[in-house]
Amino acid sequence: MKRALITGIKGFTGRYVADELTAGGWEVWGLGTCAATDDARYRQADLADRDRLGGIVAEVRPDAVVHLAGIAFPGHREADTFYTVNLIGTRNLLAALAASGHRPECVLLASSANVYGNSTAEVLDESSPPNPANDYAVSKLAMEYMARLWGDRLPIVIARPFNYTGVGQADNFLLPKIVSHFRRRAAFIELGNLDVWRDFSDVRAVARAYRRLLEVRPAGETVNVCSGTVHSLREVLEIATRLSGHTLRVDVNPAFVRSNEVKTLRGDASRLRRLIGDWETPALEDTLRWMLEHA
Repeated sequence: MKRALITGIKGFTGRYVADELTAGGWEVWGLGTCAATDDARYRQADLADRDRLGGIVAEVRPDAVVHLAGIAFPGHREADTFYTVNLIGTRNLLAALAASGHRPECVLLASSANVYGNSTAEVLDESSPPNPANDYAVSKLAMEYMARLWGDRLPIVIARPFNYTGVGQADNFLLPKIVSHFRRRAAFIELGNLDVWRDFSDVRAVARAYRRLLEVRPAGETVNVCSGTVHSLREVLEIATRLSGHTLRVDVNPAFVRSNEVKTLRGDASRLRRLIGDWETPALEDTLRWMLEHA
């Protein structure tokens, strides 16, 4: 049984990746900032604590690493935190892995499709030039460039997931916020720009893609994880209305409209499928139905 270490295992994505790897026969260990639990394979640590990271990596000796820990919400108020966690924290992890004396077979770093920014391309593949439009995206792109410095010492794979969602995602993310309002049959909802288009995947499909990338170990590759289909927020509202049978009033709050908002993000998953084989994500309507039916 191979051993995987997941950073950010207690977060939204981490829980699904842990379940996916466990079902695939992996021995799963986790690292996070949450208080220690009774899970014998969980270790509490901050990415800023290099000594603690080094000790955990030396103890676990992982065959694979999925690095999910980081600031994932682009609207996070403290810009400095994007860089201290997403960039410096990742560097501390890579340094600990390289110094451990046990070389993993694959180190998967979760970046973001936000690095493409407001691209003029209709469909974005991995050769599309980065054009980050906010501090979150800049921190993720900087992380990618920094990771290249470790490519001769660690088998690094960079995943660029486009938007994805599912049961358990925090309500400060857009789709869970919308679903929450429809589930409790609220009279109205305040949103920002409705005319943005996003490529949405289901978190369960993203977890499967990550597992398969660990198994095929395409070191040195950067890989989009996306559906290839875009929906506007207006469409999301229409789908939720139809599924729930509830209609609510939508108020556009200028405070929620970001000047650096990326207007359209649509990905090309050809490289992902070439590497891992057939892979699909459920239709957005199916994912929203799942979210509406589960508290």
